[in-house]
This record gives sequence, C-alpha cells and structure tokens, in this order.
Amino acid sequence: MLLAGDIGGTKTHLAIFSPEKGAHEAIVEQLFPSGQFANLETIVQAFMAEVNLPVERAVFGVAGPVSGGQATITNLPWVIRQSRLQEVLQVEAITLLNDLQAIAYAVPHLQPEELHTLNDGDVEPHGPIAVLAPGTGLGQAYLTWDGSHYRAFASEGGHADFAPTDELEMSLLRYMLRLYDHVSYEKVCSGLGIRNLYFFLKNTGYAPEPPWLAKQLVEGSDPTPLIVGAALNHEQQPCELAVAALRLFVSILGAEAGNLGLKLMASGGIYLGGGIPRRILPWLEHKYFMQSFLHKGRFSTVLIRFPVHVILNQNAALLGLASLGLDL
Repeated sequence: MLLAGDIGGTKTHLAIFSPEKGAHEAIVEQLFPSGQFANLETIVQAFMAEVNLPVERAVFGVAGPVSGGQATITNLPWVIRQSRLQEVLQVEAITLLNDLQAIAYAVPHLQPEELHTLNDGDVEPHGPIAVLAPGTGLGQAYLTWDGSHYRAFASEGGHADFAPTDELEMSLLRYMLRLYDHVSYEKVCSGLGIRNLYFFLKNTGYAPEPPWLAKQLVEGSDPTPLIVGAALNHEQQPCELAVAALRLFVSILGAEAGNLGLKLMASGGIYLGGGIPRRILPWLEHKYFMQSFLHKGRFSTVLIRFPVHVILNQNAALLGLASLGLDL
C-alpha cells in the first residue's frame, strides 16, 4: 500500500491508497492542521498509529522548494528530510516533490467531470502540457511524454518578469516598482496579486472604496477573499473597485497562460489549478481571459488550437501523488 501526503502551510492531507482501488479512491484519509505540529514526522506517526495499515512506499507533495531529498515549507518552520521520514516510517522508498509537480501528475488522470473547459482546442496526443495555479503565489509546472508516460517537472516561472500589455498595466508596473525591487507575475497574478491590483486601483483613484468593504478589509486578516467576494457579490451591487481588480487579474492570468503555452508549445493542453480559478469560473468565461490569452500577434492562430481547462478537483495534488506513487 501507498501513503500519500499533500503538505501545505495551513493543512496536511494524508491518505493511503492501494493498487486495487487506484488513485481516485483512498482507503482512508485525514486532514491535520499543519501549524499545530512541530514537524511532518509527528503528523505521520499519529496518522499511521491510528490507521494501523502496512505501507510499502510513501510520496509527499510539499508547498515549497525540493532539492536533494530535502524540502522546506514556504509558510512553516519545517525542514522535511527524506531520510528522516524513511527512518520513521520504515518503508522501502520515499519520494518528495513540489506541490505543483504533484498537481501536474494528476492531469493525465483527471476525469471529464473534474474539468471545466474554457477553450476546446485540438489536443495533440502526447503533446506537452502546461499547468498554472494561482493561489497564495503563482505555481507553474509542465509535463512531457517520455514514450510511455507523462513526466512532470516543477518550474519557478511565476517569478519571471511581469510584462504589461496595455496602458493600464504599464501604470500598474510603475506603481509596483515603487513597492518592490522586482515585479514578477506572481506579484500581480495570485492571491497576493489580487490584493496588489485592488490597492493599485484604489490608490490611483480608479473608483471610491465603499465604506462597508473598507471596514471588512481593516478587520480581516486576509484581504484577498474579501476582494473576490465583493466582486462576486450577487446579493447587493458588486463593488466597482473589486470588479476592476478581478477583471485586471483575469486579463493578466490569460496573458501569462498564453505565454506559458507558447514557451512549451503546449499542444496537450493548458490547465489552471489552485483555489482561485475554481472560485472565479464565471469571470474566466468572460471575454477578458481568452482575449488576453490569444493576444499574441500572428501566434494567436497557434494558441487557439491549445485546449484550456480549469481543474475542478480540489484534491488534485493528492490524486497526482497517488498516481505517481502507484506507478512507481
């Protein structure tokens, strides 16, 4: 049997899978609040003691960089060592990989109902696949065919230079350069990015901020879900500032999805993961996303052939880990 774990700064999701049931159905699974534990080993020991099942292999996806059998969690003071986990679990093999790489491994195993299509395109069998996941940051990964399987690779493409495409985005870049030494796509196309876009529009006088939202932003710990909620609010008139911020976010996301599509020639498809795309599906169906996606001059005729999907499965990372682990 296989132990798979999606390890994040907020929660750790552990599950056990078997070859008989496959990667879509865990035998047992449990969520743990990551911040309440000193390290991953403590969580794993508690889980294994409770389930009392024999495990031969383990695979973990980590929200942070992985190198040389060691990983650090971006938002936790943990250092995860492959050798230490192997000691604790007493298993034959342990694999550590980046969480976006884990989501990428899920892509070939996603069912039609786990996807929302933004552009049908024309899939090229075994063509390269691109994955973008705007969450707290902007994760990117890709898959290539090795002759028998897709192999997933992590990328730090979200930290590449932001390139404005119109006058508003050029004003945004000038504004951001007063705040940061380096303006990456992550700083304008993520949870952090939505916050930056909102305050850019507010501070440059795009529209007045409604008092009710100003109060929520002062009292709340994370402005991003409040801004998104204000833009999607159907019970009262949506906030003009929040709507403009989300529209700008969707345009930038479309442009960067197109950039990654061209860099990889992603004829196998472009997949949007993470929590934000699932929440803003109606906005992604607006013209803003596909207009920006295709706004690549004469290469728009290339991009229109690439399928674009939103991943609806909120446990895609765990599915990818289980798929990889069972294959291994």
